[in-house]
Amino acid sequence: MEVAADYLVMAAWLAYLKSRLMVPQAAGDGEPSGEMLAAMLALRLKRLEAMRTAASRLMNRPRLGFQVYARGEPEPIEIRRRSLWEASLYDLLKAYASQRERSVQPEYSPKLRTVWSLQDARDMLTRMIGDSGDWVSLDSYLVDYLATPAERATVRASTFASSLELVRQGEIDIRQTQTFGPLFVRRRSKP
Repeated sequence: MEVAADYLVMAAWLAYLKSRLMVPQAAGDGEPSGEMLAAMLALRLKRLEAMRTAASRLMNRPRLGFQVYARGEPEPIEIRRRSLWEASLYDLLKAYASQRERSVQPEYSPKLRTVWSLQDARDMLTRMIGDSGDWVSLDSYLVDYLATPAERATVRASTFASSLELVRQGEIDIRQTQTFGPLFVRRRSKP
């Protein structure tokens, strides 16, 4: 847009200059003559050419740090340190073991859990069910044994596994009426 505007201004200036050169001039006109306008245009064109030359010289000069380097600047001294370790596999294992010994506690005592054996659960079920032919909830037999939360898991697991073993042997029947509902047990009637 700017280039087109420059061309338009230049064309208008040249048309004005040509009209001033071709038309005879009146004596008391007060405007510059055609020769004077031509001399002014020539001067402006010389200035423009000088500006373009100066700009191209500035742009083409070598730049510091790119094409030209300054003299006498101190060069940085780089110090590279490398550690040289000489150790055998035995030395590494010994160092690792000594570090592990520092972090490991010397005394360890695991928590003792009360665990019901399957035989204890089977004996308890056989004793509790007795000869009863009625359906009774398995949890009602375990109420006396579910004292602490730590014992509940082992009592239920052992009792359930023992009850499945008794069903397999044909001594009791198990049924469940609802999904995730209570289990009911009874002594199997003998035919």
